[in-house]
Order: sequence, then structure tokens, then C-alpha cells
Amino acid sequence: MKLPELKIAGFTAPIPLIQGGMSIRVSTAALAAPVANCGGIGVIGGSALPADVLRADILKAKRNTDGVVAVNVMYAMKEFYRQVMVCIDAGVDMLITGAGFSRDIFKIGKEHNVPIIMIVSSPGIAKLAERLGAAAIIVESCEAGGHLGTDKTLREIFPAIRDVVKNVPLIAAGGITNGFEMAEYMDKYGADGIQIASRFVLSEECDVDNNFKQAFLDAQKEDIVLTSSPVGMPGRAINTQFIRSLTAGEDLKVKKCAYKCLKKCDHHYCISERLMAARDGKLDEGLFFSGMNTYKMKDILPVAEIFKQFVTDAESVYKEGKGFSPA
Repeated sequence: MKLPELKIAGFTAPIPLIQGGMSIRVSTAALAAPVANCGGIGVIGGSALPADVLRADILKAKRNTDGVVAVNVMYAMKEFYRQVMVCIDAGVDMLITGAGFSRDIFKIGKEHNVPIIMIVSSPGIAKLAERLGAAAIIVESCEAGGHLGTDKTLREIFPAIRDVVKNVPLIAAGGITNGFEMAEYMDKYGADGIQIASRFVLSEECDVDNNFKQAFLDAQKEDIVLTSSPVGMPGRAINTQFIRSLTAGEDLKVKKCAYKCLKKCDHHYCISERLMAARDGKLDEGLFFSGMNTYKMKDILPVAEIFKQFVTDAESVYKEGKGFSPA
């Protein structure tokens, strides 16, 4: 059966798939535009980007697609509200946010007619986000890469959140690697779509250094571990030399912070510095955030082929989900 469209506020994605917004400069216009052109929602990772760089990337993505383009900005960032306004001024279609909770973001979204999508990991926060005006909600589990808000799997937390979110689309995220799982969450659990991130690192269009992609290709199950983050949340990453040094208790503190990117930071290392090192392919120095199931992915494909595989596999088993039906 054909997969349903994903309708969020006044926007429609023909394929119910959101590409995760990975920072710093992992999810750029170079990736977001092809995703949008394939019928999904392309997402730029906006956290920690200077205003001019963020604005230019949004404009580039919008020039290269007629599809839906969003930006993900973490609430934990010190310049959160400034980045939000940069996105709105640049004409982004929608905003995605998590890593903390802002009530004001929904007022800003309503004022400027920009849909706000909230990333949550619990029924209580999901219910609050819906009440405050979220246009859609992403349920992110412990299988996800990057910062984690729960230690529960997607199959554990999604049903409880589906029970309380009734009026807006609900998206499943965390560890999804193929279309069969996509259909499972949409058919069995009532998801309105999925979000995937790590799979798109291993796309031809993702413009990170080849060493970053090779680290994903080489990763075994035991190489993907939990670590700490200056954001104050646990994170999931590949166990590179940097992570091993961190685990061993080596002193990795920065003497003088050059970025001052977080509202609250314990400075046991500089996350901006480490994420940029990863983007540049510095295997010994970088923080390579990764989903739990990255080890299952063994090829680099064009974005269009990733979509084709997901949709073909999903539609071969999909029946009819029980998610949100817009009026």
C-alpha cells in the first residue's frame, strides 16, 4: 500500500520522512535540498552556526528545491532565539527544536506563521508541546545519535506518547535503518512518519569529510557507545580516541572558550570544537555522533536511492497506520 503524505501545518511532504538536522555542518543545504527534492523534509542543522552562515545555507537550500526545508536549533544554545529569528527572516518553512524546552518558541512561531516541531522523549513533554501549539512532535528514543533525553527504546516510549498526542502529527525517530521498520512504526504504532539521520551521513550528498563516512562504515556494534556532553545530557557516538580519552578521565578542558555556544556548559571539553573536528574528518580529535544502529549500514548511496529503498521496502508491507488525520 502507498505511504500517506506527511502534512504539517500548511506544508505537505509527499514522503513521510524527515532527515535529521545534524550539527555542526553535517546536515547542510547540500543534503537538505536533495532530501526535499525527493519528497521528504530536508533539515539543516542550525545549532552553533554564525548568523551569516546559517542564513546563507537556508537561502541556498531554498534556491535548490521547491520542497520543504526546516532548520533544527537546540534550545541549549546561548544564541537560540537569535538563530530562530535568522531562520524566520531567511524564509525557512518550519523549525525543529529540542535539547531543552522553550515555551516562547511557540508564540514566536505563531506570530510569524512558522510551524514549530518539538523533539520529545516523554508523554508529559509531548502533551505540553501539543497544548502550547506544536505543529508536529518528534519522539526520539535512546537509539538515536547525538544528545539523548531518555534511556528507553522507541518501541517502549512511542505507544505512550501516541496515547496522549491526538491533534498533530507524531514522528518516530531513533535507530530506524530501513523501510520495513518505517512501515512497522507507521502501521503498528500509529506514527505519521519517521525521522532518520545517520543513514544520511552515508549519502553521496552529505558533504562531511570522507573520514567521517569511513568511521561510520567501519563501526561495529560495540564501537557505538554512550558518552557525556557539556550540554548536560548523555550522547551516543563512535568510540574514537577522543571518547576513549574522555572515558579514561584525561583532562580535556579548554583553558579559554572560543565559542561560548551553550547557555550552560561544564567545559569538560568544547563540543563545538570536537564536532567541527569530526566534520573535517579528524578521527583522533572529533566527536562523531552516531545512531545505535549505524553499524548495520555498509554503503554510501545517493539520497534518491536511499528514498527509493525506504519507500519500496515500506510500501511492500505497509497496510494503514492509525496516526493523525488532518481535517
